[in-house]
Amino acid sequence: MRSYPCGVLNSAHIGETVVLAGWVHRRRDHGGVIFLDVRDRTGIVQVVYDPDAEESFQAADRVRSEYVLQMTGRVRRRQAGAENPNMATGEIEVLGAGLEVLNPSATPPFGLDEHSDAGEDVRLRYRYLDLRRPEMQERLRIRARAASAVRGYLEEQGYWEIETPTLSRPTPEGARDYLVPSRTHPGHFFALPQSPQIYKQLLMMSGMDRYYQIARCYRDEDLRHDRQPEFTQIDIEASFVSEQDVMDLAEGMIKRLFRAVKGVELGDFPVLTFDEAMGRYGSDKPDLRNPLELTDIGDLMAAVEFKVFRGPAQDPQGRVVALKAPGDSLSRKAIDDLTSFVGRYGAKGLAYIKVNELDAGTAGLQSPILKFLPDGIVRQVLERCAAVNGDIVFFGAGPASVVNDSMGALRVELGRLLGLTGEGFAPLWVVGWPLFEATADGGIDAVHHQFTRPTCNIEELLAAPLRARAAAYDLVLNGYEVGGGSLRIHTEAMQKAVFEAMGIAREGAVKFGFLLDALRYGCPPHGGIALGFDRLVMLLADAAAIRDVIAFPKTQSAACLMMAAPGEADERQLRELHIRLHGKAGDKATG
Repeated sequence: MRSYPCGVLNSAHIGETVVLAGWVHRRRDHGGVIFLDVRDRTGIVQVVYDPDAEESFQAADRVRSEYVLQMTGRVRRRQAGAENPNMATGEIEVLGAGLEVLNPSATPPFGLDEHSDAGEDVRLRYRYLDLRRPEMQERLRIRARAASAVRGYLEEQGYWEIETPTLSRPTPEGARDYLVPSRTHPGHFFALPQSPQIYKQLLMMSGMDRYYQIARCYRDEDLRHDRQPEFTQIDIEASFVSEQDVMDLAEGMIKRLFRAVKGVELGDFPVLTFDEAMGRYGSDKPDLRNPLELTDIGDLMAAVEFKVFRGPAQDPQGRVVALKAPGDSLSRKAIDDLTSFVGRYGAKGLAYIKVNELDAGTAGLQSPILKFLPDGIVRQVLERCAAVNGDIVFFGAGPASVVNDSMGALRVELGRLLGLTGEGFAPLWVVGWPLFEATADGGIDAVHHQFTRPTCNIEELLAAPLRARAAAYDLVLNGYEVGGGSLRIHTEAMQKAVFEAMGIAREGAVKFGFLLDALRYGCPPHGGIALGFDRLVMLLADAAAIRDVIAFPKTQSAACLMMAAPGEADERQLRELHIRLHGKAGDKATG
């Protein structure tokens, strides 16, 4: 139906008669000459119809935006001064000689230009129209190129792409599973995978040695701008590897990906321990483009009378930090807004000292907390923070988890407000993770998952599980965790010990008996990593959210407005699945 896609025409085609097909992106009538900007996924070309070709001119006069056309015409150079350097086809145009309307179009509910101002609910309701926009097509082109680059790199490294099931048992990933009722096993359920974790470990036990998969995964969790209920991850596992082996592989892949898709050469990836990241940035996924860092001052505050600082300074689970904001650009209202901001993260307030004239001592400072602190302590705090005139030093004090969350978020917000966060890309590795963390009910849970290999022996693990460290590593890019991995447990004894330390020895033996059995049959040491493909594409495409790089995403409430999903099942389907609803769909359950 066409001799060329729209976006590939250029000056080399001048004089050719071509057949094109596409959508009317824009129609203009200039002095009796009709200009149609015709679009397909390769780009836009201008087709001109003048009254000399009476039949096709009349047809062109009737078309409107988003009509689907087939056109015949001759490629010619645009008149001098009429070139468009912003279009790949901007040197040429097509003088139309024929036109057939393949399908007319109703008036779209929003404009399909590069920067639509339609609300997200409208865009998602008519996603098939939203995807016609060049901006969205470019994002999906980037996604396709990224997938190709990943596959090419891993296959060069000897990895096999192996598919794993999407109907399985519930997985221990920390979020709720999407359950699928079984018709053939009444009362039993499959779960959609949160990750292929168990299967890829079993593949290592099967001697597959090097596996990868661009895998669809599902988590029934609250959504944010960088999360979706169904998502895609680059899943990698290998046998006989060290932590550094896996990190080197993933780092090489990311460098290849950014070079192939964005033309960006990434430098070395710095390595921070978990403790360093939390200590300096209050976050296990710091954005290193932001130069601000937290400064510990607990040792200075341990003996002051000010209980707000002294209490956390003396508490082993507490923390007192300072964060210097450079420059004299924060108003009192801005400080009040920041106080409300940190309150969202559990902070009870936001103390500060504004440095007006450092050489004047206390008289040159402005703060409501100065009266509670000795002059010598204040001076040491300012020296430790390297404060100068115009700076504001903010303070966080309380339980370490609250201080890290609130001051880490404040660091990010100040970087944004003050324009301190740089451009480009700043990757890093975070290593040396805790194996476990305490839960609110006094229990113990795995920080990554319960198949992560501890760096200690069984006796040390059971004696002090919360002090155990994991052979784990996370890849962070511009403040996003884009990948996480670890070496895996490869002996039955250690896996049982981890279950025991978590207080699930019996449950683990029942639920993962097949895994414990497999570990008895010569399981090789192995490890791997999973990288969030959607997040990587979001960063590559400079998009604001991962839903902007997914063809058909869900809303914040995990619904599809276009398909009106989730929907109700009819009574026959429910009977076949041995399901009976208590109350109508959308109502509260009646019991």
